[in-house]
Amino acid sequence: LPPFVELEVVYTEPGEKGNTASTSAQKPAELETGAKIMVPLFINTGEMIRVDTRDRSYYERVKK
Repeated sequence: LPPFVELEVVYTEPGEKGNTASTSAQKPAELETGAKIMVPLFINTGEMIRVDTRDRSYYERVKK
């Protein structure tokens, strides 16, 4: 298994205006595989993220 995989967020609650790039505040998100993980508040449905496969945690947003 690779250390990181890129997956699409298929559902998460919309981010609130004024949320910063802080990763301390998080919300649940469902990925294209059906997995559910916690992501920062600024991540939205339809975005691609990189997930750490070792602990199934959010790593970073993938730039398009």
